[in-house]
Amino acid sequence: MILMKDIIREGHPTLRQKAQELQIPLSADDRKLGEELLQYVKNSQDDELMEKYDLRPGVGIAAPQINVSKRIFALHFDEQSGENLSLVAVNPKIVSHSVEKAYLSSGEGCLSVDRSVPGYVPRYARITVKGFDLDGKEFKMRLKGLPAIAFQHELDHLNGIMFYDHINPKDPFHEVENAVAIDRVTVE
Repeated sequence: MILMKDIIREGHPTLRQKAQELQIPLSADDRKLGEELLQYVKNSQDDELMEKYDLRPGVGIAAPQINVSKRIFALHFDEQSGENLSLVAVNPKIVSHSVEKAYLSSGEGCLSVDRSVPGYVPRYARITVKGFDLDGKEFKMRLKGLPAIAFQHELDHLNGIMFYDHINPKDPFHEVENAVAIDRVTVE
């Protein structure tokens, strides 16, 4: 079970590395890694487990965040969030995206960042993505809104990019052109 002590923090070199692609079909170890990542985000959204294990809530976590430089991450939104998406993405990529941008009006956060970093993080409003699931089956899906933002946040982790790299350093709340603001709690 992944706990907060297993999550590396900003400044750790693994967070700035481009992660390695995984072999399909997955090895037993890589499959277990994906299952554990998904279990963390599910556990972190369960009030009882969150308190019991002192977990920070999140909707996504990538393998590099637990010091494993592999191209795999998990996302989980329960029905209460208004979204219904639960997936492990192996070797994911964006195959197309909208011109329109989106950002969270509350800003983004990260399980690997223990401080608040205010500012707008511009992302694509709609994306079409491809990847593989834990069974080695290829998937293709279209995402918009919060799931699209979270997918891009986690994909950035696989490329050594932190969310705050996208924030305008001179004017963090600079109006993002051709963008829609999404009101939602912080993406972790």
